[in-house]
Amino acid sequence: MESILVLTHAEESGTELSKGSLEAVTAGKELAARLGASFTIGIVAAHAPAGVLASAGARVLAVQGEAFAQARYASDAAACEALCRAANASIVLAPSSSRMARVAAGVAHRLGGVIDTHITSLGGSEGVEATRWFYRQRMEGVISRDARPWFLLLDAGTHAAFSGPAGEVHVEQVAVELPTQRTIVSGFREPPQDAQTIRPDARLLFVAGAGWTKKQPDGEIHAARAGELILGFLRVTGASLGSSKSLVDQGSENQPVLPFLTHMNQVGQTGSTPRHPKGLSTCCHGEEPHVVGWRFIGERRAISLDPNCGWTRGKADVVYIADAFEVMARVTELLAARKG
Repeated sequence: MESILVLTHAEESGTELSKGSLEAVTAGKELAARLGASFTIGIVAAHAPAGVLASAGARVLAVQGEAFAQARYASDAAACEALCRAANASIVLAPSSSRMARVAAGVAHRLGGVIDTHITSLGGSEGVEATRWFYRQRMEGVISRDARPWFLLLDAGTHAAFSGPAGEVHVEQVAVELPTQRTIVSGFREPPQDAQTIRPDARLLFVAGAGWTKKQPDGEIHAARAGELILGFLRVTGASLGSSKSLVDQGSENQPVLPFLTHMNQVGQTGSTPRHPKGLSTCCHGEEPHVVGWRFIGERRAISLDPNCGWTRGKADVVYIADAFEVMARVTELLAARKG
């Protein structure tokens, strides 16, 4: 019989489990019920926030202490290895967070196991079949393995986050013998909130296309105004910013650029495939290479002056045939008034 372990960790504040961890708990609970397998949850944190797991119906293990408050390869790898051994796990699920992705392969190697990443769903009638996408989300593959333990890193947004009434949970402490610590976490340096444009947990993805830096109806280019409108909308909504490849590739003297955009913002066939509940595309053509990046967006809307653009051919739920400059200026004004 399979033994399923879900590895989780606390978010940066340390007061609750990360959203990705709770999504992994949902996946583990569903898989254990289908296979009739034992179900264990392992927590790595300074102080295990286990109350939310009261209704999960799982054995809860924890590695706790200040050494595990911050992500560090040596301590996290030792903690995850100890949890896997304590649970005698044959299948290990974990979120594809930077913290878990950093150590999962190493832990699998220590235990003589195998690992697959970017898993989007778990199926199979008699065994476990893991699904993931290949070639820029254009081909879907189904993976099954006999080797154990089998580590599976789950992509964010592929499962609902586990929720239930909080309560008392019996947490079994797992002792870990840490190696000599050669690194310390002295603090964080991060950009101001209004300078941060990539927000994976945002409810809205706002995508800017090359049309923002093209000639407008008055025959002039208004790149500076475009930048103001885009950043203004991000500030009042907390949306995540995406971009088409044609826009982030701009940079010559004859092509005005938006200086806050980088290739990290790129979505589409050659960029990322984000998973936000809603998406709004502006000044984008909406053709296949770009739309493939929107494959997992829940509700898609677009603003375009061209009534025959790709978005109007069944690739968006709603298309506004209007000037994006005018629409975004007015929408931002209304949202700012409501917010303040």
